[in-house]
Amino acid sequence: MTTALTGRVIAAQNDRFRATWGADFTIPGRIVLTPGVVALGYDVLVQIMVAIQSFADFSEADDPSGQHDFGVFSVTYSGVPVKLYWKIDLYDPAYAFATDDAADVTKTRRLLTVLLPSEY
Repeated sequence: MTTALTGRVIAAQNDRFRATWGADFTIPGRIVLTPGVVALGYDVLVQIMVAIQSFADFSEADDPSGQHDFGVFSVTYSGVPVKLYWKIDLYDPAYAFATDDAADVTKTRRLLTVLLPSEY
């Protein structure tokens, strides 16, 4: 598979994983929220989930590989905008090492992490 084609396959898989919030079991993975994100509370967590699922604002600066594995967005907490990041990392099935074939869903597990910039 060519590098460009592999990148498009990975981007499509990342998009499916993110848009279904991990509920598409054909793209296995986990979602992790950092302590700072959890502390924002349930109402904000719902905003975060919706924002990540519908995210489409990919740019060359944030997504230079074209794999749709990183995003910057904002939600509202107590009337104030809060900037957040989401990041998808690709691991082997045991989540111990980077995958050796990111386009192969049988060899890859996604880890979507939601974090505040201060937790990066």
